Amino acid sequence: MGMSGNWYRLPKPEPDMIKLIHHAINSGVTFLDTSDIYSSGINEILVGKALKEGGLRDKLQIATKFGIRIINGQVDVCRDPAYVRSCCESSLKRLGVDCIDLYYAHRVDTRVPIEITVILVCKFGMLMKEVEKIKD
Repeated sequence: MGMSGNWYRLPKPEPDMIKLIHHAINSGVTFLDTSDIYSSGINEILVGKALKEGGLRDKLQIATKFGIRIINGQVDVCRDPAYVRSCCESSLKRLGVDCIDLYYAHRVDTRVPIEITVILVCKFGMLMKEVEKIKD
């Protein structure tokens, strides 16, 4: 759901993108997948605005990714626990939701064992949100 362009491009006009998201949902789309890296979080903001304006959150499963950042113009893959937690909190805020249905790593970070990342993401689901808010 890279509606705002790639990592560096400026986004398309916001009203057009929100209208397109609404059209997709009204046409039967039930899963939106985005990332915090898409236009530096602007894509998540677009999805959040579309959901708020349309009251459509309950009709969807939302996925977003973490783990890619740009440092001094270079792509860096990171699954450091503090970084992942910060990414999760920022994505929740940008999306305007209290629950991300599928939260996963965008790329492999060979410096951090995958088990650490999995435990961390699972911990977010159980500690940051009430159990009844976690979807099946």
